[in-house]
Amino acid sequence: MSTNQPGQVSTEPSGIPGEGLPGARQRRTILIAVCVALMAVIASVSGLGVAQPDLAIAFGASQSTILWIINIYTLSLAALLLPLGALGDRIGRKPMLLTGLAVFGVASAAAGLAPSAAVMLAARLFSGVGAAMIMPITLAVITSTFPEEERGRAIGVWTGVAGGGGILGMFLSAALVDVASWRWLFVLPVALVVVAFPMTLRSVPNSREMSGRSFDTVGALTSVVAVVGLIFVLQEGPGRGWTAPATLLSLAIGVIAAGAFVAWELRRRDAALLDVRLFGDRSLTAGSVTLLAVFGVQAGIFVVLFPFLQAVLGWSGLLSTLALMPMAVLMMMASGLAPRLTARIGPRATMATGILLATVGLALMASFVSVDGGYLSVLPGMLAMGIGMGLSMTPSTEAITSSLPRERQGVASALNDVTREFGTALGVALLGALLSSGYRNAIDSRLADVPQGPADTAREGIVGALDAAHQAGPHAQTLIHAAQGSFVDGWRHAMWAGVAVMAALFLHVLARGPERPAHTPANAPEPADATAR
Repeated sequence: MSTNQPGQVSTEPSGIPGEGLPGARQRRTILIAVCVALMAVIASVSGLGVAQPDLAIAFGASQSTILWIINIYTLSLAALLLPLGALGDRIGRKPMLLTGLAVFGVASAAAGLAPSAAVMLAARLFSGVGAAMIMPITLAVITSTFPEEERGRAIGVWTGVAGGGGILGMFLSAALVDVASWRWLFVLPVALVVVAFPMTLRSVPNSREMSGRSFDTVGALTSVVAVVGLIFVLQEGPGRGWTAPATLLSLAIGVIAAGAFVAWELRRRDAALLDVRLFGDRSLTAGSVTLLAVFGVQAGIFVVLFPFLQAVLGWSGLLSTLALMPMAVLMMMASGLAPRLTARIGPRATMATGILLATVGLALMASFVSVDGGYLSVLPGMLAMGIGMGLSMTPSTEAITSSLPRERQGVASALNDVTREFGTALGVALLGALLSSGYRNAIDSRLADVPQGPADTAREGIVGALDAAHQAGPHAQTLIHAAQGSFVDGWRHAMWAGVAVMAALFLHVLARGPERPAHTPANAPEPADATAR
């Protein structure tokens, strides 16, 4: 029997006399359960992109509708992470995780059976809602149930799944599309939910914040509006145009809502959804900035790599995804190694080492990529990137979660996840735009002898150029070589921009990186009594 004071954490009994934390065997099961649940969410983020042509044919839908089917999942996920993470802290992380798994599983099954684009859009929206319940809670369960000496290793496994799971999900999705149908893409997340649900029900202890504070409804609503507005800009800006009315309106709404959120949270202080004053903590700031940049660069690399492998090298979607697996494997291995390195040299040195390796990887890809060099011209850079990202992600995640007290781990985990989502959207938008502009600037001088019709099509992008080559007659090979060479030039523009971003991040982490071990809580000690009545 125990009584929890406001601000403390309540957890269910672990079965170990005198201890509030689960035993070693149960902790392993907990880690497997939350990683399986996380894998379902991550795979659904990346998987559907490989089936765009199949979806367009099945539903007779426009490219804009297909992109919304893909993007609405990410939009709803990112928008609801922070309020649902905070709600999980209050009502209990286990019931929130179980509810999220149920919503996500049903919505994924509905998407797989969808008879129309409208039903698919609704199913993907609710999948995003379920994912927003799952993703922050999986990390919060780890940080609130694992003892301090094991927390770093567990977070390393979580970050490895979060970082490399997307590539694995793309590979499995591409395989399913090739051998079966796009509808089979949703078998994977449903199967993962079927595995994770009973494991969660049986093994994951409940924990929640025991607080008399009212829920910050205004903060939750303004955060949702801010995230929706800003993510919409990043998703739609490249297609609609950065100065289009819808883009500018969304940007204005997002910025105003973000300002209102910060002002309100400063006013609420002790009862805030997210105490924005915590960003004065160098661990929280360094971790957030690092994840923003690393996930942005990672997402931008995929924007560049897939057209290179498919349009330049002529590989299938399945083979192109398989080509990314070495980077994913090294990323996951480095994520597991990072806690040991952090224990020896500290989180700042570990983060800086990872960022430096990632910067070197980008520079290698920018320097040596070529049409004739093929896959081997980019492989060394990919491998360095994988190791670097793995080493930097784990201490960054731990720096964020350690900056908030244990009873607010749902919020800490949601902040970690929102940062990842914003980084991904930024990377796709900005590096994708640099690739496109570099391609267009380079191809004009190579099209002097090509007829106007095919030349105009080729200026829109490499995929259009390869299609237009069929109508270019004797100029077909000239057009293909022009498009491939121009793509490589655009690649270099994007990669050198990534190098500049990572170099600036490296200097920032050296100067302002976390000094203390990332697993030591910054704001509050562990509750002395964490056992439930």
